[in-house]
Amino acid sequence: MTRALEACMSLPVGSIESYRQAVESLPMLSREEELTLARQFRTENDLDAAWRLVTAHLRFVIKIARGYNGYGLPQTDLVQEGNMGLMKAVKRYDPEMGVRLVSFAVHWIRAEMHEYILRNWRIVKVATTKAQRKLFFNLRSSKKRLGWMNSEEIDEVARDLGVNASEVLEMEKRLNAQDAAFDPLIETDDDIVSPSAFLADMRFDPATQTEQKNWDDYNAQKLNTALAGLDKRSQDILHSRWLVEEKSTLHELARKYSVSAERIRQLEKNAIKKLRKTMCHA
Repeated sequence: MTRALEACMSLPVGSIESYRQAVESLPMLSREEELTLARQFRTENDLDAAWRLVTAHLRFVIKIARGYNGYGLPQTDLVQEGNMGLMKAVKRYDPEMGVRLVSFAVHWIRAEMHEYILRNWRIVKVATTKAQRKLFFNLRSSKKRLGWMNSEEIDEVARDLGVNASEVLEMEKRLNAQDAAFDPLIETDDDIVSPSAFLADMRFDPATQTEQKNWDDYNAQKLNTALAGLDKRSQDILHSRWLVEEKSTLHELARKYSVSAERIRQLEKNAIKKLRKTMCHA
């Protein structure tokens, strides 16, 4: 599927319209061509056949993505996720099932888009279980028609979706809730306190400070021990390049040791590698 992915990535970017025009210029497949290519990919792992199957159906991904415009997410990202679903569908498609690839792929395309929406629509997850996800998308489409729902409408939606009215109410709360900034930059009202203000500041706690000092001393000791295990030239290079305020350049150290700047860079890289190895096993 690598080539199919590269094909998707090589299409024009910048606007969804230019991408749409590009994929609509790609040839569609007849039922016979689709069956032949699907059999080649399934029996012979023919990646060229998979590439043709994917590119011929990219236009359907755009059509499905348009149905999710109301979530405030970039259309290009939805299309990209849908393309991943399309490739998964092509990989799993059995041409002997007697259905066209597009009918089989719709499930996989929508599934990838749904996962993307649920990951990115809110900071706090609104739907985690399979039942909640189904309720999320069905309830949101119902609310487009109904707006604010009364008790009768909630009961009706619950019956239609086969869930309890309390679950519909809970999901409606989640849909209507707004993400609150954890630490807003500007607070216009002194009575409004950001959530971060409720956290205890442990920076000046004596126990925390003692623990941090012990940890810093321990790391400093490990670093000094690791440095002592290097040769004098490597020690000087690391000290001059990292441990002083006025750091030396590669060319300055190259002149000092009468070698090339590239050789100094190699010595520095090897010395850092040895330091890390020593400190990890200390």
